[in-house]
Amino acid sequence: MTPSSDASPSSVLPSTVLPSFVQGEWWTPADGTAATDVLDASTGELVTRVGAVGPDLAAALDHARTVGQASLGALTFHQRALLLKAFAQALTERKQELYDASARAGATRADAWIDVDGGIGALFTYGSKGRRELPNAQVVVDGPPEPLSKDGSFSGQHIYTRLPGVAVQINAFNFPVWGLLEKLAPSFLAGMPTLAKPATPTAYVAEAMVRILVESGLLPQGSLQLVCGAVPGLFDALRLGDLVAFTGSASTAQALRDHPAVHTGGVRFTSETDSLNASVLGPDAVPGTPEFDAYVKQLVVELTAKTGQKCTAIRRAIVPAGVEDALADAVRARIAERVVIGDPRAEGVTMGPLASRAQRDEVLRQVGRLLEAGGEVVVGELGDPTVRLADGSTGVVADGAFVSPLLLRFADARTPAVHTVEAFGPVASILSYGSPTEAAELVALGGGSLVTSAATHDAGFARDLVLASAAYNGRILLLDRDDARTSTGHGSPMPHLVHGGPGRAGGGEELGGIRAVLHHMQRTAIQGSPDMLTAVTGVWHEGAVSSAEGPHPFRKSLATLRIGDQVASPSRRVGLDDIEAFATFTGDTFYAHMDEEAAAANPFFPGRVAHGYLLVSWAAGLFVDPAPGPVLANYGLEELRFLTPVVPGDSIRVTLTAKQITPRETDDYGEVRWDARIRNQRDELVASYDVLTLVAKEG
Repeated sequence: MTPSSDASPSSVLPSTVLPSFVQGEWWTPADGTAATDVLDASTGELVTRVGAVGPDLAAALDHARTVGQASLGALTFHQRALLLKAFAQALTERKQELYDASARAGATRADAWIDVDGGIGALFTYGSKGRRELPNAQVVVDGPPEPLSKDGSFSGQHIYTRLPGVAVQINAFNFPVWGLLEKLAPSFLAGMPTLAKPATPTAYVAEAMVRILVESGLLPQGSLQLVCGAVPGLFDALRLGDLVAFTGSASTAQALRDHPAVHTGGVRFTSETDSLNASVLGPDAVPGTPEFDAYVKQLVVELTAKTGQKCTAIRRAIVPAGVEDALADAVRARIAERVVIGDPRAEGVTMGPLASRAQRDEVLRQVGRLLEAGGEVVVGELGDPTVRLADGSTGVVADGAFVSPLLLRFADARTPAVHTVEAFGPVASILSYGSPTEAAELVALGGGSLVTSAATHDAGFARDLVLASAAYNGRILLLDRDDARTSTGHGSPMPHLVHGGPGRAGGGEELGGIRAVLHHMQRTAIQGSPDMLTAVTGVWHEGAVSSAEGPHPFRKSLATLRIGDQVASPSRRVGLDDIEAFATFTGDTFYAHMDEEAAAANPFFPGRVAHGYLLVSWAAGLFVDPAPGPVLANYGLEELRFLTPVVPGDSIRVTLTAKQITPRETDDYGEVRWDARIRNQRDELVASYDVLTLVAKEG
């Protein structure tokens, strides 16, 4: 085997073996190494070859654990987030190259948009959420501190820190770009390097995407490696601290889960696998309603988008008894009107082939099993369809991977095969139910799904279905006339929400915003003194060292402000006239502030009490330094709690302590979170909250 730094499917003959990117270099097997031919899904022409022998996997993993961990570990969450945004911009500039590569895998422009732009969108989303929802630090604090001693000298705090190993991706063929990027984004943001293994039929699309990132010069050393080809012994080289994210068949996932590295070695394993997703038509959604029309439109989209090669596609169309024929007729009519099968490079084609001839044969084999179990084809035809070719003519392509959209119908909705056999292509089955309870039971027979959708305008039916079905699904979409236009669709996982599902669907979770980042981190309970917890977390804990010496904290820029800097105010007496004046001025004449007898009857108050917002307003007056300076704006309060009533004659004072300092990477200011505590003359805690301010970095 010899390394190569210039091999690329776009610049060499198709007979060249597809390169891998490992240890910072492009690598290809030596000439003559056994390889698998990868063919154009529409024409059967050779696209590239994928080697049966790969690079040194142990060395690649070691490179990630050393070089990759060091380069990512030097960055904060915000710095990583900005790199994700830059990755997205670099891919956006060259996404036409990815569209062109995807067309050879059978993807229409709309299909490629789902994969390519969907993956880029995941990068943009995590780039944004990382800066908005994570600190500009390397530790995530999980929840409030837990007091463990009466005097406050000993407390506990949960934190998340990044895993010390490698995030290994084993991806499916259907989404070579999105599948890689939706896993890379959260692992990269967590600070964990990635080694990705794309599926052979579309590995050249993933290679093209990684090549763009490498050529951008943006990738930190060791943060991303790509292995195109076989990976024998990969799991033998994994160890505690590593993570595997697998997408593929349930049987393969189970075999990998049983490997000693996972079973007893502590390697984290998450999977997203087979899923017989359902779409339920509500009893109210009869033909002619907006919900019926939306259901039909969505079902046809899921049959034809990516040629049905989506783990989230609808496989079971569950409809009220008596609606089956109307549904089949409507689906048939919409397909005839909207769907043109052919080479994605031909004008007007809306549905391409499956990813390979082997995949086509497998889909038809599974359809055969469904037919043997009692299914009947009510829409579409078996065999090679007549398709539109790249030159605009029509014909049957013997070496193509084309299949017509197929809608089956089962007289017995509880036929076991329809709930266990998945034809991973443009295939769905109609099942009927007699009651809402039966509809939920049919959903559950799938054994765990990624997603179920329901088209209904009946809120009661929707609620009952969700409560009965949620435990069997990772996601539920409720479709009606109010959201049909804006809905992202049954089959579209969004980076903000979890993607995964129980049981057959794999039992894992991907995406879900910051939840996915935390999958790549370890939650640890830290116990110690307030000073120690502050040092570890970068967040001031009550009882830790504070200082009110020197200039007022509002006179300090981020360059000089320190965690624990504090201002302790003088006291201010609260009189009955103050309460009444505030009530008159604001219009807040709630009886607890204005009616002594009614207030005294309230179990929480001894009599008339001061408004909580009066106290917060006065607290601001007690701690503020009013002159222009580094503090630019107050943009909110969080965690506000009123704990002890203040009655006329009481006095209040406030302490304000710099709790957390978060500089913004791209701005000349940052966020300072202040711990505010209002106490009365008996030193009782009256109110506590966090004050959020924007503070200049300098000046």
